[in-house]
Amino acid sequence: MTVLVTSLEPSLEPRRSPEGIKGIGLERNSIKFGTDGWRGIIADDFTFDNVRICAQAVAIYLKQSGLVERGLIIGYDTRFASEDFALAAAEAVAANGIKVYLCPKATPTPVISFGTIAIKAGGAITITASHNPAAWNGFKYKTEDGAGAPDEVTAEIEKNISSILSTGKVSRMLLAEAVEQGRIEYFDLAPLYFQQVAKLVDLDSLRRTGLKVVVDSMYGAGIGYLKTLLSGGAMEVVEINGERNPIFPGIRPEPIAPNLAKLSATIKEQQADVGLATDGDADRLGVVDEEGRFITTLELFALLCLYLLEVRGERGTIVKTVTTTSMLYRLGELFNVPVRETPVGFKFIAPIMMTENALIGGEESGGFGFRNHAPERDGILSALYFLDLMVKTGKSPSQLLNHLYSKVGEYHFDRVDITFPEAERQKVIERLKQNPPGSIDGVEVVKVDTADGFRFILADNSWLLIRFSGTEPLLRIYAESTTLAKVKRLLGRGKEIAGV
Repeated sequence: MTVLVTSLEPSLEPRRSPEGIKGIGLERNSIKFGTDGWRGIIADDFTFDNVRICAQAVAIYLKQSGLVERGLIIGYDTRFASEDFALAAAEAVAANGIKVYLCPKATPTPVISFGTIAIKAGGAITITASHNPAAWNGFKYKTEDGAGAPDEVTAEIEKNISSILSTGKVSRMLLAEAVEQGRIEYFDLAPLYFQQVAKLVDLDSLRRTGLKVVVDSMYGAGIGYLKTLLSGGAMEVVEINGERNPIFPGIRPEPIAPNLAKLSATIKEQQADVGLATDGDADRLGVVDEEGRFITTLELFALLCLYLLEVRGERGTIVKTVTTTSMLYRLGELFNVPVRETPVGFKFIAPIMMTENALIGGEESGGFGFRNHAPERDGILSALYFLDLMVKTGKSPSQLLNHLYSKVGEYHFDRVDITFPEAERQKVIERLKQNPPGSIDGVEVVKVDTADGFRFILADNSWLLIRFSGTEPLLRIYAESTTLAKVKRLLGRGKEIAGV
């Protein structure tokens, strides 16, 4: 019997068929890489056969790119059977003569991204669906620089997938044989990651504070990480949802207000100073203040920029997606740093971070990446930086917001997600193309930006964006303005304009 030893107590025998990809529906290719990898419904299209196909396609890509000798990291999150899907991928890659560094336990995506750089691997596969609901799982590929694969790389991988589907051939090497031959090696990346973050933030000074922090790991791969990093001093760390539960009971593992009611209640009950939540693979951060109020991801992005610029005195480019806040432009003016804008997806942010040695890059989703680290989102490091901001300024989260607004003015933001039939996608797009509004909520539309969806910028600097999710069957409508009441009105008009 093959035993995969992990702290998450997986099944003793990996759940997989011995027939390779025999019997798979070769007439239908459901494997498409979106904003951040490929995601599917477990046992529907996210199957062991399809994971093996993706892994084989990555192995071919490594050969094409001359990266075989550097090996490949494979990790996974806490979702149902993620460790088994990872093992299936490892067996396929190892059979192609490529050394696999297999994580022995659930590992956050940012730890895998940094690990790729630290050991100079040729890339990494992580089995995760990030913030998606429990029925989903996913396959992310990280390039040798630890970043999410850009479109040109995923295009090559998809081309390889098509070729594999036409031949039905996937290599496979059983775990015991691969381990015996040294083609698969269990490798815990956590120690390397802990050493890295200790260089970026003074953990000892954080531990010495008397802060009481509630950490919501949302049953995800970040379980135990913040508690381990922050324990051992005067700081009190209370972790909730800190056990593996692939059902994610009562929530989806996305650190936004609707999913953080338990965190908010715990902060009030415990009279804590702040709440920190990481998503399913710990590459996103959500923050709840001392009163139990959710700090929006746009406010959080601006606060992290203010921390780096004002508290740490650093300078460098700020990289934002179209869905993030206009407050960043004001910070750019105040501190004389450039602000660059990209479509949604960290795969668009990462290249600018690398070429310009950018200070920070971030998304509306709560994913932020930092200079001198990996060009990828890191919810754990983001949390440590936010705590350091509190400690260095002596301000509570609500006081920090007031401090931010005193510099840039007050902004409010919200988003609504609408499930839609795929058949309606083109109709919505055509409606927006053919009938763009000249004014919204009585204010003139001065610019229409179609770089990613349809963003209507108003004369008063408010904006409304309508776009389709790249990872889920959702239409997302976003708005930012100077009052929450106006944001609500803009979202309502967005629904009308989209016809949903």
